Amino acid sequence: MISLENVTLTFPDGDSRVTAVDDVTLAAPAGVVTGITGPSGSGKSSLLAVAATLIKPDSGRVMIDGTDAAKLGKREAAALRRERIGIVFQQSNLLPSLTAREQLHVMAELGGEHTGPRTRRAIRARADELLDAVGLAAQAGKRPAQLSGGQRQRVAIARALVHEPGVLLVDEPTSALDRERGAEIMGLIARLTREQGTATLLVTHDLVHSGALDALVTVVDGAIVSSVDEPGLLRETAAAAV
Repeated sequence: MISLENVTLTFPDGDSRVTAVDDVTLAAPAGVVTGITGPSGSGKSSLLAVAATLIKPDSGRVMIDGTDAAKLGKREAAALRRERIGIVFQQSNLLPSLTAREQLHVMAELGGEHTGPRTRRAIRARADELLDAVGLAAQAGKRPAQLSGGQRQRVAIARALVHEPGVLLVDEPTSALDRERGAEIMGLIARLTREQGTATLLVTHDLVHSGALDALVTVVDGAIVSSVDEPGLLRETAAAAV
């Protein structure tokens, strides 16, 4: 589970400071996809960066599996990020020289999964299991240039889950995809969130896919202005956005 409690983040702006995240309180339980939407410049990405421990807030708590990440130093935050947080960016950011399977192997090793009780054989099995889960078992040996945009994003999702994180953070996963591929990716994230038991925060500007979400908060000027946690209402919102 991840929860943000009264989180505020500001940045310097000349002699003053601009507020990017304004006293936000938000919780995402395990197995649930919580969407974050709002206009450009509303603070969505800043909020996700705080949740990812990439930026320390001015105040408030960022609770990840019982640990307040806002109190951690840089090294401790990086370790927590490697072990407990999976991140999917707008672009897949795959390494061009590695196959889909190797992308997952490298991530597992960066997370320290090659040491301790987990063996390299277990890592390979986990990678193959996830590639099968995202529908890419037959493409495991292909490099990014041999994959479509949607397939590359599927690899990125599998890579983010390889170290079994408790939290999954996703930034605009459909921004570079057409509507059909975007719907597939959103459905995939929703299914894997339930199956893997992750607490998922997903930033999106496209409400046409909101039917795949379990909850949706709207952020304006850094503050949450509305919150919906009724899947039926979210499906209606998605239908209205078509």
